[in-house]
Amino acid sequence: MANEAHPCPCDIGHKLEYGGMGREVQVEHIKAYVTKSPVDVGKAVIIIQDIFGWQLPNTRYMADMVAGNGYTTIVPDFFVGQEPWDPSWDWATFPEWLKTKNARNIDKEVDAVLRFLKQQCHAKKIGVVGFCWGGVGVHHLMVKYPEFRAGVSIYGIVRDSEDVYSLKNPTLFIFAENDPVIPLEQVSLLTQKLKEHCKVEYQIKTFSGQTHGFVHRKREDCSPEDKPYIDEARRNLIEWLNKYV
Repeated sequence: MANEAHPCPCDIGHKLEYGGMGREVQVEHIKAYVTKSPVDVGKAVIIIQDIFGWQLPNTRYMADMVAGNGYTTIVPDFFVGQEPWDPSWDWATFPEWLKTKNARNIDKEVDAVLRFLKQQCHAKKIGVVGFCWGGVGVHHLMVKYPEFRAGVSIYGIVRDSEDVYSLKNPTLFIFAENDPVIPLEQVSLLTQKLKEHCKVEYQIKTFSGQTHGFVHRKREDCSPEDKPYIDEARRNLIEWLNKYV
């Protein structure tokens, strides 16, 4: 994702070699990756992709991690068949590409996925998690869909307008201290405005020394210094879902 005022690329980081534990299905007009929980307790989580698409192994790895904690997880193709960003492309064309991918224009797909989860997976309690582009999507859903029990927005760009601060569901925001895409001033603004306007539970965590993408696009074994932060952020994600979904 990129700063809305000054779009810039974000590195794909470490692309995992990971096949996945779930399967691909057709959900109305879109494809999706679904992993069933080992224990079906009527809980589900929608995972919203980053700019690298619904088939990125890292995102499926995270979906399977969530599924292992008691949730049916689904990673829908929110680009609806259009190509995700390829890091080999010319980054100069990225702003134009991004204009065709509005993370706040996903309601039709979300409605289809909610129907699938309720009718096919018998989900009664549903949460949503999003990374980067998907973090913006989560923020959008948290102010529009009261039926979600909770949301986790992970390094999603902060859009400053009055309609994004009245959250309807408990929301966890995860940011990185050294994120060139999301300046700390934006995080401070979000903190201030939520304090003024928000009536539900929320938490904002900024992880020291980390960069954009650290939760799902940085391997845990890449450096001893990073591993505790990656582990903590993933643990916080699961704890938030466990508390509210």
